[in-house]
Amino acid sequence: MKYLHCCVAAMLVMCGMTFSVPANAQVAGGSLSGTISDPSGRIIPQAQIAIKNAATGITTTVTTNSDGFYIAANLLPGEYEVSVSAKGFATEVRRGISITVGAQQVFNLSLPVGSAAKMVVEVTTEAPAVQLASSDISAVVNATTVRELPLNGRSWTDLAALQPGVDTIQTQPTFAVGADRGNRGFGQQLTISGARPQQNNYRLDGTSINDYANGAPGSVLGGNLGVDAIQEFSVLTSNYSAEYGKTSGGVVNAITRSGTNGLHGSAYEFLRNSALDARNFFDGPTIPPFKRNQFGGSIGGPIIKNRTFFFADYEAIRQSKGITALTTVPSLDARNGILANGGPPLASCPPGSTLIVPGQSNVCVDDQAKLYLAFYHLPNAGATSNPDIAKYSFAGQQIVHENFFTTRLDHKLSEKDHASGTYLYDKTPFTAPDGVNNVLLGSESSRQIAVVEETHLFKPNFANTVRIGYNYEVVDNNQGLKALVPAAADAALGTFSGRTAPQVFVTGLTPFLGGVAGESAYFYHWNSFQAYDDAFFNKGTHTIKFGGTVERMLLNIRALSDPNGIFKFSGLQNFYSNDPSKFQGGIASTLSPRNLRQTIFGLYLQDDWRWKSNVTLNLGLRYEMTSVPTETAGKLAVLRNLGDDTPHLGDPFFGNPTTKNFEPRLGFAWDPFRNGRMAVRGGAGLFDVLPLPYQFTLLTTLAAPFFQYTSINNPGTGTFFNNLPPLPANKLRATYIDPHPKRNYVTQWNLNIQYQLMTNLTAMVAYVGSRGVHQPYRLDDASLVIPTATSAGYLWPQVDVLGNIFTPQCSQTDPSGSDPAQCSSPSRNNENYGSVRGMFYEGRSYYNALETQLAKRMSHGFQMQGTFTWGKSIDTSSATVAGDAFGNSISSLQFAFDPKLSRALSDFSIGRTLVLNGTWEVPSPKSFSGPAHWLSDGWQLGVIFTASDGVPFTPTWGTGDDPTGTLSSDDWAFPNRLGGPGCKSLTNPGNPNNYIKTQCLAVPTAPDMAFWTANCDPAPPTFGGPLPAGDLRCFNLRGNAGRNILIAPGITSLDFSVFKNNRIKRISENFNVQFRAEIFNILNHANFAPPTTPDNTDIFDSSGADTGVAGLLSRTTTTAREIQFAIKFIF
Repeated sequence: MKYLHCCVAAMLVMCGMTFSVPANAQVAGGSLSGTISDPSGRIIPQAQIAIKNAATGITTTVTTNSDGFYIAANLLPGEYEVSVSAKGFATEVRRGISITVGAQQVFNLSLPVGSAAKMVVEVTTEAPAVQLASSDISAVVNATTVRELPLNGRSWTDLAALQPGVDTIQTQPTFAVGADRGNRGFGQQLTISGARPQQNNYRLDGTSINDYANGAPGSVLGGNLGVDAIQEFSVLTSNYSAEYGKTSGGVVNAITRSGTNGLHGSAYEFLRNSALDARNFFDGPTIPPFKRNQFGGSIGGPIIKNRTFFFADYEAIRQSKGITALTTVPSLDARNGILANGGPPLASCPPGSTLIVPGQSNVCVDDQAKLYLAFYHLPNAGATSNPDIAKYSFAGQQIVHENFFTTRLDHKLSEKDHASGTYLYDKTPFTAPDGVNNVLLGSESSRQIAVVEETHLFKPNFANTVRIGYNYEVVDNNQGLKALVPAAADAALGTFSGRTAPQVFVTGLTPFLGGVAGESAYFYHWNSFQAYDDAFFNKGTHTIKFGGTVERMLLNIRALSDPNGIFKFSGLQNFYSNDPSKFQGGIASTLSPRNLRQTIFGLYLQDDWRWKSNVTLNLGLRYEMTSVPTETAGKLAVLRNLGDDTPHLGDPFFGNPTTKNFEPRLGFAWDPFRNGRMAVRGGAGLFDVLPLPYQFTLLTTLAAPFFQYTSINNPGTGTFFNNLPPLPANKLRATYIDPHPKRNYVTQWNLNIQYQLMTNLTAMVAYVGSRGVHQPYRLDDASLVIPTATSAGYLWPQVDVLGNIFTPQCSQTDPSGSDPAQCSSPSRNNENYGSVRGMFYEGRSYYNALETQLAKRMSHGFQMQGTFTWGKSIDTSSATVAGDAFGNSISSLQFAFDPKLSRALSDFSIGRTLVLNGTWEVPSPKSFSGPAHWLSDGWQLGVIFTASDGVPFTPTWGTGDDPTGTLSSDDWAFPNRLGGPGCKSLTNPGNPNNYIKTQCLAVPTAPDMAFWTANCDPAPPTFGGPLPAGDLRCFNLRGNAGRNILIAPGITSLDFSVFKNNRIKRISENFNVQFRAEIFNILNHANFAPPTTPDNTDIFDSSGADTGVAGLLSRTTTTAREIQFAIKFIF
């Protein structure tokens, strides 16, 4: 702490002031700066610059210094009138100067010699097209783009993906996957310049609005309403200045609309109905019903003209939408006990089991298992390549009622003081059936955000902004509401007293997710209190910004994980014979809340130095540290060493890695031809990843002794579903966190060229790169048998059919083998617990990309932008909150002993992305008049086109049954990749039934007989007996097929809109009745999501047999063609 105090003191001295409130500080407005000179180029000191907001009339006055330089900070986005006067020179006025959010606008002016009474007026329409004062990669999404482009769901944050280097997470868990979506954050996640989505920062009016999972804000629906309440927003993707903290990815920085001197607003309703839509690829003959009403209005204006202004916006959604889900269930024959490989019909069954169809059934179905067939619906969507498994499709109805409200007040306190305040409220209840249509689930999100800000101009060259922010969110995630089939409410089918049916995972079938309240459920209560102080100072050729912030975070969590338990079976045969391979579950009676507390402190100094008239250097230093999380009741339990038998309780949770978090950031902007049309820019910087509460939510809540969660391999035949033996104490779940984590940071760099091709047309080409060090490496179970490295790959111990170490004394290849007293199973690295969730800080990440942009600003009613990104993101783990962060993730990368094994494409890596967007106000022929003019006038078109490669995913086998013998509760096995004809690529594009070329993958195989004899299981436990003579399959060998070697289908989508504006000037000059038609995915292209992991990525079951459902695609990432109509009154 002494070192920390010295660091903070040093930064305060550098800043030249002392803060009572010392992370992430920046104002939401933009700045306007430049040099005033005479016609010969000599600077003019003491010139007066009056900068007037055209909408509000508020004027900011500054004076040039001895170098003729001026700067005005924290100007609200909008159009301004700039008046410049100096003794001995004519006054000059420029109108239509645009200020954008967070931008450093350069506006130089040469004053003509003459009388001050003489006025020269020149009208301009846009700011300079290239960035001459900053080195970051950034772009602004303006008001026209926000409100006029076709936007499915009217979520303004979706438009961030229009920028180069920004991609939406295509495999974010869907709402039908239980608690997964909510635990990772409901908002639509983005990856920006290859960063994990939790490493971005979203800001509204200068305040961080990240959610409890540190992800994108959003309601249960995933979106951010308030399109009509957003003035504009910027997206910073690389090497932003030191004023931005709490981020190592990108920054989405939005500002709300403010009132003006004129009353303005809107009222609207958007309508959707399935009668207008196309059928989804997986829909049945009838399109699922879909009704959506999205309505609201906004109003803004003066309270006191030129002084006090208000703006308010309300928006609501009433939605009932059928979502088609494709699942796998037992075929009709299989339901009758007739399995393809079951042999001839049986004559009788032992007690406790049944022949479902006497004379035909070839397997006996255990009486307990037979009861659970009620949870598997009859197939209705065709067969699979496995005759025991068929498809069942249903349209689950999602019901949503969302209410959103935001308001803003602006007040001019004096000529030197301006204050503003923003309040946002958003509440969304949501209900939908579970993934197999047995239980109705409900979630609800409620958000509130408040911001108060005051800016004071001490001197013409010195301003200070103080801001207080509050971010509040409550989420009730995945509560079981009622049974959709009677058996789901039957407590007689429960494993634990008083609870309903447990979850059942059978290889090849879509998991049954349990009875009512059988799924995991979570409650999050998030409070973030933030205080900022930002100062702006101009001295000579230096524009200096400095300041700091503190953020106090309170996260209260109540987590109930798998309260009914989970039974896993390696296939239908094992399910019917009541022979589970694994049981795991939480004991509901041990539930207790966790109340985490943590604080971020930060200071920064940024000097934008105009080294030469055409060269600006951006020099910044940030210091940002955080306290170690604490729990109000001391309920923190963590193993200090992975093999410990007793956890450490209470504080400290781990050693603090952030006390030396100094972050230098350097950049330059060069105007080589001194004409303002070309900028060569570049820079590099250090950006820390702070260990914030979201990293530990699922680690702190589910650890012994404060919560009992058990995991048992091979619990025994007949134990399902209510005959479990007493749960042993050494099968509980513990948590391990690196006790001395290293500093986690990302280095970013870029080199780019911007060039103004024409007055309103600008091109940009950039190379962007980053490298992450000591990234979180999340394991869902770090307790496993450590394998041995061999020439053929990593090898787990050789075992017999019973899972015991294969030795001369213990060489059983069948249950009647000799000398069982000499037999023992391999040892995991912690035998004191059933599983150990772990967080290691050993991850690495790498990103390299070519990013290009062509943008035409609005002129003649037309604007457009095209971006192309060709990049690659590589890492050793993409997960932070949970091991399976995304739908294409494998939940545990069990190779913390050798992270190089998991080095591969990131889960969110997308190779190529092309995005085009534009709006066009179609001109009306000037010769038209009367009805012809009305019919032809006011038409407006909008378009968004996206084409991108798919994301990667991983081939697996035998998931959940541990065929390799890791003895982990979260096992994953990797097959061998084969060569040969047709196997250069491992996928079948356009084939949703067999997307994976399963013939190009095999169970791991020994290189020769000598290797097999010495190392491989002669009778693998999951095979059930000795392997045939000459069979070189080596179940305990890790296959050579790595992580994320398969690429999912890409996306092609075209959204189109046509508006008819009807301006009624007899009501008012700006009154407009706008009719809108928006068509999403107008080409009706089926954009398939990757196969579900592991249900449809397991190539083989644990016995080595084909699953028959590998490569089955069961959903799309975009909707089928949908049409939306709307009417909007604008005034």
